[in-house]
Amino acid sequence: MNLALVTDGLPAGWSSRDPDERDIAPLAMLRAAVTRAATGSGSPDVDAVQSEITGVGSWSRRQVVLVDERGVVRAWAAAHDRAAGHTLLQVTIDPDLADDVADSLAAQLFRWCEDAARTFNALRRATTTQLDTGAYEGDPRQQRWLEAAGFACARRWLQMSRPVTPAETAHPELQEGVTIRRVRRRVNGNPLAVDVQAVHWVLETSFEDHFNAYRETFAEFVNRLQEDPGHAWDQWWLATVRDELGNDMPAGAVVCTMLNPDGDDTYGSYIDYIGVHRDARGRGIAKGLLRTVIADTARRERNRVGLEVDADSPTGADGLYRAMGWETAYITQSWHRDVSF
Repeated sequence: MNLALVTDGLPAGWSSRDPDERDIAPLAMLRAAVTRAATGSGSPDVDAVQSEITGVGSWSRRQVVLVDERGVVRAWAAAHDRAAGHTLLQVTIDPDLADDVADSLAAQLFRWCEDAARTFNALRRATTTQLDTGAYEGDPRQQRWLEAAGFACARRWLQMSRPVTPAETAHPELQEGVTIRRVRRRVNGNPLAVDVQAVHWVLETSFEDHFNAYRETFAEFVNRLQEDPGHAWDQWWLATVRDELGNDMPAGAVVCTMLNPDGDDTYGSYIDYIGVHRDARGRGIAKGLLRTVIADTARRERNRVGLEVDADSPTGADGLYRAMGWETAYITQSWHRDVSF
């Protein structure tokens, strides 16, 4: 389905178009400016934006940019077909714009995003979807736009970070019958399907009782994670437990990516996913997976591990993270709106 660009109600001399190669660096700067305004820090991630605009990440997204009379990109909207019944939205607007201009642009871009979600639903032959977007807790402007567009704040997320020292390279001590290993790979570097499928199964079943859980197919899961420029198969681990018949059964998993250099020009690691199947909880697997990531980060000479955790996690995961040295750097919010087409 074709999707119209934003044409009505723009300031004089402004226009809209699909983003392309010329916009990668400006959009990375724009996203970083919004982050800095809300959290006090933030650096451009050109590789991530490139993946979304011209790389494989663009295949599941519809996007539009707004350009002012001087040809400068001032706003960006994207709708991401994440899974059946679940569309992620992103509206990014230059924090230097006057409130009256920014408010008008935000209203138009959220309407555009809803139209983009409609095109996804038509392709999936679905009639309903959840529009899922977010805001920094320190960004009342974005929150105002979301309320005006009919969204409700559904959850808060702690964005946590832990420093890693060169001395933390030791492998974790595990309980009897518990094993943690990397996803096995072939000579060409590609992973064994059985291991990647096991990671997907563990994570899907681990989060069944968590907030806003929804099913992501194996293909959606694998393709989306490979979009991240910091993705590498040697940053996937699988935990197993031995059953009474001597079989090693999947019990936990963690998937990491590489964080861009910080102010000291040092890379870090980021935990995209960590989960333990409910039947295997209480055996120290989560702590073992975290220790595995810390040790791997130290061996790679990276200096930190970041992660996101539900502020109201039913498993109390934030308590474990704090006990292991993680601290909250800032807080984000999820805002949702259910729509029918």
